[in-house]
Amino acid sequence: MILRRLTRADATRCAELEEKLFAGDGPWPRDVFLVEFSAPHNFYVGVEENGELIGYGGIAILGPKDDPEFEVHTIGVDPDHQRRGVARMMMDQLVHVADEHDGQMFLEVRTDNDAAIAMYEAYGFTILATRKNYYPASRADAYTMIRKSRSER
Repeated sequence: MILRRLTRADATRCAELEEKLFAGDGPWPRDVFLVEFSAPHNFYVGVEENGELIGYGGIAILGPKDDPEFEVHTIGVDPDHQRRGVARMMMDQLVHVADEHDGQMFLEVRTDNDAAIAMYEAYGFTILATRKNYYPASRADAYTMIRKSRSER
C-alpha cells in the first residue's frame, strides 16, 4: 500500500467510493472533490494498492497561521479493503499535519458508526456535542468530535 497526496485525477474514483460508502447520506460527486482538491487550505491523501485508489481522506486548515484549527472533511475506505489499516494510514498523516501546526482537530461522524468512532477515540478525539439530523438525506445524527492540540494534551 502506498500513501500519497491526492490530485484532481483522483476525483472520479473518490466519488465512486463515496457513492459506495455514503449512498444514503448525500455522497459527494466528482465536482465536489475537484473543488476540494483545488482549495489551497485543504490537504487530501489517499492510499493506493496495485494501482487502484482504495482510500481517501482530507482536512481543511482553518484560522490564522499562528492559531490554526483543522477539520476532517471526509475519510473513506473501499469496503473490500476495510479493517486492513488503510484509514489509520491516512489518519496518521492527517493528525501529523495538525500536530506539526499545534492545532485542534474537529470532525463529524454518524452516531451509529461505531468503528469510526472507536478509531477517532484511539487518536484522542472526544465527543463534544450531538448534531441532530446532521445528514440531510438520511436525517441521521452526528457527533462533533474534537482532538486537542499538541500543547493542550
